[in-house]
Amino acid sequence: MRAEMTGEQTINRQTSAVQTLELVNEIGEMEGAVKERQSMDKNERWLQWAVRLQSIAQAGLYYGKDPFDQERYEQVRAIAAEMISDKTDIPMEKVKDLFCGEIGYQTPKLDTRGAVFKDDKILLVKESNGTWSLPGGWVDVDLSVKENVIKEIKEEAGLDVTADRVIAVQDREKHNRPIYAYKVCKIFILCSVTGGQFVPNLETVESCYFGLHELPALAEEKNDAKQIRMCFDAYHAEHWETLMD
Repeated sequence: MRAEMTGEQTINRQTSAVQTLELVNEIGEMEGAVKERQSMDKNERWLQWAVRLQSIAQAGLYYGKDPFDQERYEQVRAIAAEMISDKTDIPMEKVKDLFCGEIGYQTPKLDTRGAVFKDDKILLVKESNGTWSLPGGWVDVDLSVKENVIKEIKEEAGLDVTADRVIAVQDREKHNRPIYAYKVCKIFILCSVTGGQFVPNLETVESCYFGLHELPALAEEKNDAKQIRMCFDAYHAEHWETLMD
């Protein structure tokens, strides 16, 4: 005959059942996360393929001489734009504006980010959507990288600065999401304040200094916590060596 379980055996069996259920739930969550990541990776591969097609088509349109080849390159570029629109839900017309407006050999866009410190805290600016970022933006066609980061900090934070040291030159898609329909080279620059103060502007609504362990919600498409930590490391280093992807 089967012996009755003691109270301790009952508790152990119940505990084991609970642990098994928790393990099953945890495995299910992990599988879900893996599938989500695989889906994201698949979409990113589609975007990368589309960008490569666009680059080939753009170069062909610029360097190609045969009118029939020109027509084929136009078709390739149109297909690449359709792929981008389909995978990102960006309207086709906007994709064409962003994706098909350039001529010549395709090169990455340049984005500068300024790292300004005070009392071991880093300056961030608040955008209209409530997220925070290092002051910066696209490099204007008539400005150098140094001139641009100085201009962006003045526009977004109201501060006059000197650009002192290049912290890092990064391939954006190796660090930030979502993947864009074009390549971006991000340049982080350590800066020092010489004057000025925040003034209301069209791009940012506030500026503030934050410690490394008190960061607000970040605009992670522009800079994430790892990139902010990298800036802190550069600020603390006596001799910083520029990081490059």
